[in-house]
Amino acid sequence: MNPENQPPPGATDAASAANSVAYQSRPRQQLAAELRRLRDMAGISGRELAKRVGISQSTLSRIEAGQVVPPLPQVLDWAEAVGAQDDCRHSLRALTEAAHTPEMQDWAASLANRPHLQDDVRAFEQDARVVRNFQPALMPGLLQTADYARRVFATFDPPYAPDALASALAARLERQQVLYDPAKRFEFLITEAALRFRPGPYRMLLAQLDRTISIETLDTVEIGVIPQDIEASTTIPHGFVIYENEDHAIASAEPIAGNLVTRGPELVDAHRRRWTALTGMALFDNDAREFLTGLRDEIHRIATQ
Repeated sequence: MNPENQPPPGATDAASAANSVAYQSRPRQQLAAELRRLRDMAGISGRELAKRVGISQSTLSRIEAGQVVPPLPQVLDWAEAVGAQDDCRHSLRALTEAAHTPEMQDWAASLANRPHLQDDVRAFEQDARVVRNFQPALMPGLLQTADYARRVFATFDPPYAPDALASALAARLERQQVLYDPAKRFEFLITEAALRFRPGPYRMLLAQLDRTISIETLDTVEIGVIPQDIEASTTIPHGFVIYENEDHAIASAEPIAGNLVTRGPELVDAHRRRWTALTGMALFDNDAREFLTGLRDEIHRIATQ
C-alpha cells in the first residue's frame, strides 16, 4: 500500500511531538550533527573539508543536514581531516553503522497530526534525478487516475475521514506534475497482476490503462511490463522505489506496519540488483505498448459484453 493511511482515533499533538523528538534522535541525525560539530571545532570551512574528503560541497551540506548517509570510508576520511581522536572515531564508526540501518516510519505516529503523507513522498521525488518504481500489486501512485486513486484510498483500514481523503487525493494528483520535469527520469516496472488490479468497475480500469498508455509516451517516462506467464528469473518481492541522485540514493518500501526507508549504500545496492533482475523479465517500448493495448482491448470486450 501507499503511505497515506489515516491516523488512529485519539492521536494527539503530544504523540506527534514525541515522534518528532524520536526522529531527531535517530542515528542518521546524530551522525550528521557530530560530523558538523567536528568540522566546526576544527575551524575548517565546508568548501575546504569537501576538498580534503574528495566530495562536492553540496554533498557535504547534505551530509551535515542528515539527508545523505556517507559510507564508512568517507566518514573515516572526514575524521582524519578534522583530526578526530581515536575514541571519537570509534563513536563515528558505531553511528555510521547504525545510520545505515533501515528506518521504519510507523503510520500511526507519522500521521498523528496530518491527514496524509503525500508531501513526504513528493519530497523524495523532487530531490531525485531518477526514480525507479517497482509495483507488483497495484498501479504506482504517479500513474493513477483520480478515480483509481480515490478507490484505492477508500480501501484503507482504518478508513479516511471524507476531508482527509479529499486532501490525500488532491496531493497525489499534484505529485504527478513531476512526471513532466525534463530534468528527471521515471522508470516503472509493473506486473500484469498490478495492471489487472481493479478497485472499481471495468470503466475505471479502462481509463487507468488509457492513462498508462498515454504517460508511456513521455520522454521522461519508461514503463516495463512483467507478464504473468513469463519464465521467472527472479522472485517477485514487495513493491519498492529507488530514488537516485548524483551523490546519494534512497530505497523505500511499504510493509503493513509503516514506511521502510533505506539510506545505507549496501542495502540500496541490494534493491538495485533486484531491479536489474526484474527488468530482465519485463517488456519495454513497442512490446510493452502492444501488451498494454492488448490488455485494454481485452478489458473493453469484457466490459461491453
